[in-house]
Amino acid sequence: MSKSTVIYTKIGEHRGKQRLWLEGNRLARTGITPGQRFNLVAGRKSLTLQFAENGAYKVSRRKRGEVELPVIDITAAELAQALGKVERVRVVVRGNRVDITIHHHDLAESDRMGRLLQSLTKGEPIEIGSIAHGGGVLDHAIHTGLADVGIPSRLAFANELEGAYLEASLANNPVWDEDSIAIQGPMEEVEWHKLPFIHLLCAGLPCTGASLSGRAKNKLDRAEAHETAGSLFIAFMNAIQTLRPAMVLLENVPQYQSTASMTVIRSVLASIGYDVHETILDGYAMGSLERRDRLCMLAVSKGIEVDLEALEPVRQRESSIAAVLEPFQVVKDRFKPYSYLADKEARDLAAGKGFRRQLLDGSEGSLGTIGRGYSKARSTEPFLRHPDDSGQSRLLTKAEHARVKTVPEMLVQGLSETVSHELLGQGVVHCAFRAVGRLIGNCLHSISEQDKSAWEQKWFKTQSAA
Repeated sequence: MSKSTVIYTKIGEHRGKQRLWLEGNRLARTGITPGQRFNLVAGRKSLTLQFAENGAYKVSRRKRGEVELPVIDITAAELAQALGKVERVRVVVRGNRVDITIHHHDLAESDRMGRLLQSLTKGEPIEIGSIAHGGGVLDHAIHTGLADVGIPSRLAFANELEGAYLEASLANNPVWDEDSIAIQGPMEEVEWHKLPFIHLLCAGLPCTGASLSGRAKNKLDRAEAHETAGSLFIAFMNAIQTLRPAMVLLENVPQYQSTASMTVIRSVLASIGYDVHETILDGYAMGSLERRDRLCMLAVSKGIEVDLEALEPVRQRESSIAAVLEPFQVVKDRFKPYSYLADKEARDLAAGKGFRRQLLDGSEGSLGTIGRGYSKARSTEPFLRHPDDSGQSRLLTKAEHARVKTVPEMLVQGLSETVSHELLGQGVVHCAFRAVGRLIGNCLHSISEQDKSAWEQKWFKTQSAA
């Protein structure tokens, strides 16, 4: 068997024309020598160098010390005509030929944009996949935002580890249709190649290793050290590289932005042709009573223009917490002394610690973040004082919790208070990500017909090379 060399390289430019430069022992080891002649033969999205005594082109030479090495410099029009306008190629050097084809990352980029624009042109729904789905709060917000600006969408599949959360979403969330695929289990075990193609992948990777409380509770020095959530970004990247969506949306706690995981995600996404955009969404500024900040990363294929600074609130925030509270007669039996919390607060104050209870009366214009374990009645999360007995307080009901996050109450209908608080506490501020959905939709609307035509032509041309 003859020796072979595989080269993944970028197409350069020389005097305004595409240029492919190959040289050195990568060629010489296969038997190519300076002075050899060859012809260029264009195929279907490929270009082949076939060596022949009377070839139209000649292998050049470059001297390194006392050694002369071969150089192949292709600036001919055949390169552009055979491959089109591409940035990278795959070169296979073997025996008496060199085969040049489009780089698989360029093929993937063309494929995902071609499919997206074909669906937009035909008015077909945007196909959405969901990872770490939870109860589907993020997905509902994105689907709603897209619908607001006239972009239809459907849930192609959703993956969730916890069966109770997936059951809740299936029961209450209208994003599902009869063809949506429900996947329960660890995302590391999902066979992504068996799932349908999608245009948008949404993910709310668990934040238990990245949040300040999670790191403190688990005594972690870095997010990646968490035994279950730390390595999930690898499965996330595997899903992206297999499913090849045109857009990827990731949400997490703000602290995730400075993790090693996020550094890897940015780097890999950029290397496979995505433009990565990030912002910290302020839930309060976007229209919720809860002051909940969330990292929002939106990675898009080249050709989709995004400006996360253009996000605008989709609703007017209530003037006070009282506007979303249940009538007193409905909740009067929920008040308790919670004396152990009062005692803890006194001890913390005596020890000079800054932990104070969030005791509210409803007149406040906002409240602090409510976490996944809210039903455990933890000391620093919001409680409502009894209007006549300052020694008693209560937790928000699941309906009130949904309202301060602007989450449609139907998403927790029929669920226990505990499960409801878990779903809501680890979810997102609905109105903030509804705004993101609108932004994505407007970005898709803004793709010009000229750009659509150019991408579609590129897509159809590359199908035979895929």
